[in-house]
Amino acid sequence: MKRSADNKLKVVAVRIDPQVEHRLRLLAETTGRKQSFFLLQIIEQGIGAMEEAWLPAATVANIRQGNVPELQQPGSTPDLFGN
Repeated sequence: MKRSADNKLKVVAVRIDPQVEHRLRLLAETTGRKQSFFLLQIIEQGIGAMEEAWLPAATVANIRQGNVPELQQPGSTPDLFGN
């Protein structure tokens, strides 16, 4: 897929325990992949479980149908790299 302004990847910063970071770095170095590859895999494979645990069932059902709702209050979560 060609990247455009509409589907540009976003940067998210997160603090993690040093032991977790060490495990991630070891995984990346051993396999020759980047840490970001594994972080993206972890997020993509785990977000469904987090949605089911934290979001209302109706919202999860909409997401599963491909209807991801807009944020309720755009800009309520600070974007460290945005305007």
